[in-house]
Amino acid sequence: MIIIPNLTHQRKHAQSVHTTAMSSVVQAQVDAYTSQHPTIKSVGFAELTREGYLTRKQVNQAKDEGLKITNNEVTE
Repeated sequence: MIIIPNLTHQRKHAQSVHTTAMSSVVQAQVDAYTSQHPTIKSVGFAELTREGYLTRKQVNQAKDEGLKITNNEVTE
């Protein structure tokens, strides 16, 4: 009998690791933006892209993974 590794579990784990990493990247850029613009109370993907903190590809990946920015905090 041949045992096939549980690819579904491995795929879910890899996706979870990637989502966590993407969340960290976006949060770091939110923090950098707010430290450079202390009078701005709320930031979103549009501002981060326009100001060069994130690329459109990064924003699309973050959105595809269900990440959102609420009150300057990245959430899933």
